[in-house]
Amino acid sequence: MRAPGIALAAAAVLALEAVALLVFGIIELAGLGAGDAASLPTAIALIVLTLIGAAALAAFALGTRAGKSWARSGGVVFQVLAVALALASLTLQPITWMFTLGVGLPGLLGFLLLISSARREGPQRLAE
Repeated sequence: MRAPGIALAAAAVLALEAVALLVFGIIELAGLGAGDAASLPTAIALIVLTLIGAAALAAFALGTRAGKSWARSGGVVFQVLAVALALASLTLQPITWMFTLGVGLPGLLGFLLLISSARREGPQRLAE
């Protein structure tokens, strides 16, 4: 089944988030190589989890593009976590608006696109 345009937009947001996490993981690796880590095991675990998150987002992007409901579900979970992280960052002083908006806005956009995609695709699946 071919995904509608809204699903393609949602997949694009997920793919961009996957690329952003991959870049962040590479930056963490460079920091580890430069000796910036206070705790080597913790730094390695953070890098591995970051790369796993990037791989999961990439899989959700591909699945969303293919119209798979499991991919939309996983993508929604990641978007909710992104919005929660952005809201939590508002409690830190000084507020880092670039981080808050850079994480929160794509998370909110992705969430809305994924929900819209599911709502639009639902009646089509019943008709088949």
